[in-house]
Amino acid sequence: MKFGVPKETQAGERRVAAVPETIRKLSERGAQFVIESGAGLAAAVPDEAYVDAGATVVNDNTAWDADVVLKVRPPTLEEIGRMRSGAIVVSLLTAEATPEIVQALVNQKVTALAMEAIPRIARAQKMDALSAMANIAGYKAVLEAANDFGRYFPLLMTAAGTVTPAHVLVIGAGVAGLSAIATAHRLGAVVRAFDPRPPVREQVESLGAKFIELDLEAIEETAGGYAGTQSDAFLERERELLASHVADVDVIITTAVIPGQDAPVLITEEMIQSMRPGSVIVDLAAERGGNCALTRADEAVEAHGVKILGYTDLPSRMADQSSALYARTMMNLLLQAWDEEGLTIDLTDEIVGAVAVVHAGTDRRSSPTGAAEPETPVESAAGAEA
Repeated sequence: MKFGVPKETQAGERRVAAVPETIRKLSERGAQFVIESGAGLAAAVPDEAYVDAGATVVNDNTAWDADVVLKVRPPTLEEIGRMRSGAIVVSLLTAEATPEIVQALVNQKVTALAMEAIPRIARAQKMDALSAMANIAGYKAVLEAANDFGRYFPLLMTAAGTVTPAHVLVIGAGVAGLSAIATAHRLGAVVRAFDPRPPVREQVESLGAKFIELDLEAIEETAGGYAGTQSDAFLERERELLASHVADVDVIITTAVIPGQDAPVLITEEMIQSMRPGSVIVDLAAERGGNCALTRADEAVEAHGVKILGYTDLPSRMADQSSALYARTMMNLLLQAWDEEGLTIDLTDEIVGAVAVVHAGTDRRSSPTGAAEPETPVESAAGAEA
């Protein structure tokens, strides 16, 4: 069974979908890897490392002529055209945001496994690519903020006088938010955090931050562990109550995102005006429109003396570590779908059925997860031998 790993073509993307460690482990199951030359260079994985792991490195599009194509970002329309009918692509597909890509996969009769669709259940934790990348994004967000903030983060007693600590506010206590809290606390900042889900208070406080209590109705979690949709009235009240805290901090990290929806605006322009000059906002929801009213995706802007960072590539800025973790989650998913026949798309499996958003020419997003459909070994679907 041939696995192809092409170079990522999206601007600024430095990650790679397979690393020598995962190639060795999958090769033990009979997988054969074809890597496009240079695919791992930006992630500190030279071609030689892939060769040492048993892969073949090529200088053409051979990686696309594989039974299974492994990627980070969704394939482009042109790239889908290079794939054989019946092949499989595994990537962060973002299907809801790319309907034209989904339709092209359907037309090409390619099966697509979406890494962002891994269900939030205990046995799928080791396959949860979104959580792995969110952890890195939260960490890197604090480092980016510290880099642009013109002062120390920790309290310092110096011969020239006392340096007061930075005050950091993290909005949202999901994986990215908790990672940001822990990082800011390690750097010595005074950290406070807000989340409309009361159960996360214990996690926030365990990381050394103060949990902000707001006089708001509790929000239920979705099945995926995210905060549920909030009404306009709820958001307006939330902004009113956050305003006093925003005016009293130096750095804000916003992480409020619900998959498939626009990000709620929690920081208004008036709130930005109330912040101290030199303050920094890092908006991790920039790709979905932003939690800050003045965020521009992939840009750093300054307004009213406040720097607003809307970077959407934070995991890619740590490509070495991100690639290693992403590749492991993907490997674990592939091993979940592996049996004595090889890689098998068993749609009755609650994990495989959830991630198979396109299967053999069918858009399955409206189908119930785990519907009783036949198993499809990759060998017969892609016309290859294990």
